[in-house]
Amino acid sequence: MIELYYWTTPNGHKISIFLEEAGTEYTVHPVNISKGEQFFDEFLSIAPNNRIPAIRDTAPKDGGAPISIFESGAILEYLAEKEGQFLPQDTRRKFEVLQWLNWQMSGLGPMAGQNHHFVQYAPERIPYAMERYIKETGRLYGVLNKQLEGSEYICGAYSIADMACYPWVVPYERQQQNLDNFPNVKRWFAAVAARPAVQRAYAKAREVNEAATVTPESKAVLFGQTAR
Repeated sequence: MIELYYWTTPNGHKISIFLEEAGTEYTVHPVNISKGEQFFDEFLSIAPNNRIPAIRDTAPKDGGAPISIFESGAILEYLAEKEGQFLPQDTRRKFEVLQWLNWQMSGLGPMAGQNHHFVQYAPERIPYAMERYIKETGRLYGVLNKQLEGSEYICGAYSIADMACYPWVVPYERQQQNLDNFPNVKRWFAAVAARPAVQRAYAKAREVNEAATVTPESKAVLFGQTAR
């Protein structure tokens, strides 16, 4: 049994997509980050970085005590290895998938996240910051578009790389991107969106958080954290 500590963000969607695709039995523990639940002791005991998602595997393959894992990329790799799905065993193909997973973790996610912040949420409009992250998001879309040329999915076969990248492309309009400028991404995006497991994952997200809005109160929780 996988216990998924989750909220309805792109990083959260990555894990629910995998679990639905793999047919893994799991339960959802909502962590409402707008209310500060990511700072509760129960969650911090498995996710010390106070960020969702995190998982607790009550039946690891080694038969030992439950394993807790945080960071969405590490969770995807763990689940793929445990289930034997969506991550090739061949060394060359495996590391092709892992490098694109890490590309998302280090590039597409953080840059699109800053794009979201300065375009949507910042209390003042800072043209330099907005232009910087809109352009960098576009550059990354271009990289992905080139990788998808002649390939149905990012690494040929559907993998955790696609599961990691797709949720960060879902809000492309908020990122000031036009998929018509990236025809391979547009084709891939439609193919992933049509997968039944992806549709189930997003339906579950609507059950957990029907009205995904950011309020002035939640901004104070989400965007003002210090070491204390």
